[in-house]
Amino acid sequence: MQINEGITDREVLVIDENGQKLGVMVRSEALRIAEFRNLDLVNISPNAKPSVCKIMDYGKYRFEMLKKEKEAKKSQKVIKIKEVKLSQTIDVGDINTRLKQTREFLAEGDKVKVSIKMFGRQMAHPEISVQVLEDFFAKLQDVAVQEKKPTGEGRITYMMLAPIVKK
Repeated sequence: MQINEGITDREVLVIDENGQKLGVMVRSEALRIAEFRNLDLVNISPNAKPSVCKIMDYGKYRFEMLKKEKEAKKSQKVIKIKEVKLSQTIDVGDINTRLKQTREFLAEGDKVKVSIKMFGRQMAHPEISVQVLEDFFAKLQDVAVQEKKPTGEGRITYMMLAPIVKK
C-alpha cells in the first residue's frame, strides 16, 4: 500500500476521513490537505484511473486490520487429516488398537484417512482391502461419517472418515 510521499500518481481522487469525495486533484494538493489535518494520504485503489486515495490515520487503520485478522484466526478451526494404516491380513487385536486410535482422532475433530497398501499377491484381490475397510467403518458408524467410499489407486486402497457433526 502506498502512503504519503510513496504515492507516484500525478492526479488522485481524494476521499476524506468522513467518506466525502473531495474530487480529483494533484497529488501535492492532496498531501497538503492530509498534512493540514494531521493524517496520512493512503492509496486504497492504485489500479483505478485516477487512483483513489483516502485521508486517514494509517497507524490506527493497520492496528484495526491486524486486530480483525487475529479475531478471524481465533474463530477458525483447523481440520487436520490423520492417517491410520491397515493391512489385508490384519488381526482382531490390531483392528481394535486402530479403532481406538481412530475414535480418538475423530473425538478431537480431525478427519481420518484409513488406508491399506497391498503387496505382491495381495494385488490380485483388491476386493479384500475394500471389505476390510468397510468392516472397519461399520465398527465406527456411531462416531464417523464416510466422506469418501473405499477407492483404489494403484497399490493403495483408502477411505476418508469425518466426525459426525453434532447440532
